[in-house]
Amino acid sequence: MNRIFSGMQPTRQLHLGNYLGAAKNWVALQNDYECIFCVVDLHALTIDHDPETLRNNTREVAAAYIACGIDPARNVLFNQSAVAGHAELNWIFACHTPLGWLNRMTQFKEKAGKQRDNAVLGLYSYPTLMAADILLYHATHVPVGEDQKQHIELARDIAGAFNRYYGKDYFTLPDPVIQGEATRIMSLRDGTKKMSKSDESDYSRINLADDADTIALKVRKAKTDPEPLPETVEDLEKRPEADNLVTILAALTDRTRADVLRDHAGSQFSAFKAVLVDVAVAKLSPISAEMNRLMADKGEIDRILKHGAERATAIAEKTISQVKDIVGLLRV
Repeated sequence: MNRIFSGMQPTRQLHLGNYLGAAKNWVALQNDYECIFCVVDLHALTIDHDPETLRNNTREVAAAYIACGIDPARNVLFNQSAVAGHAELNWIFACHTPLGWLNRMTQFKEKAGKQRDNAVLGLYSYPTLMAADILLYHATHVPVGEDQKQHIELARDIAGAFNRYYGKDYFTLPDPVIQGEATRIMSLRDGTKKMSKSDESDYSRINLADDADTIALKVRKAKTDPEPLPETVEDLEKRPEADNLVTILAALTDRTRADVLRDHAGSQFSAFKAVLVDVAVAKLSPISAEMNRLMADKGEIDRILKHGAERATAIAEKTISQVKDIVGLLRV
């Protein structure tokens, strides 16, 4: 069976964009793939962090996965740092990845910005760790948003280069899986910016931990424009805030933006937001309730992650053992 690998960083709370762009799709994928879902806590070390907050966020992200519908009994669910093979394979790949390849990665330039000289090495080289995450498990497919597609291309390049260097068809070249219209959910305060955990305004996003009243308030306060909703997607795309809200409703109801416009073209935003509030609360408040229930028993979350790490390690150790033999590392 084809194998999926994917993960999210435990940096701050997960939000609606993470759900619609990733977790919701993962739930569907677990019916057709062997799935490995990871809380990528090693990646989270590339930014300033508080150790205790990182531990709590790691548990909360795991709880969010489960609350969204990921079944830890059917899938492998663990935190990245619990499996040593990620870091080991990362170093081996770092010794086979040309600097020119990393210099082309656009996300480093975006995240480092004008502070490039002060950025940590991990932020620059984390695409090799991402490649190690995927290739360690010989994943055939990786569900990603459009902004992460470049990293999957690099993982394929690294796998191909490794295979050619050692003359062995060893690593699988993974394919990206990009699903649905909601791969890029934008800020509720600025429809030209992606919804982000790091945005200073909490009203820019709906957090998965938000209760029903908070969800409703944030939808009502979402930025719009004064015109009624248009009839066509082409006209909608000229209006970023309107486009974002229509996209959210479409994704939450498993429809296209064209479907939503057929029902709501000509509507004022007050009426449209009332519909969106009802749908968002119905779909998202059960997730926050389940997250709260799970987080009340951290020992159970830890047990789930430990069991998942044991299953992941069984796969990873086999890969690392074979890779060490291929590259010529002595195993006494």
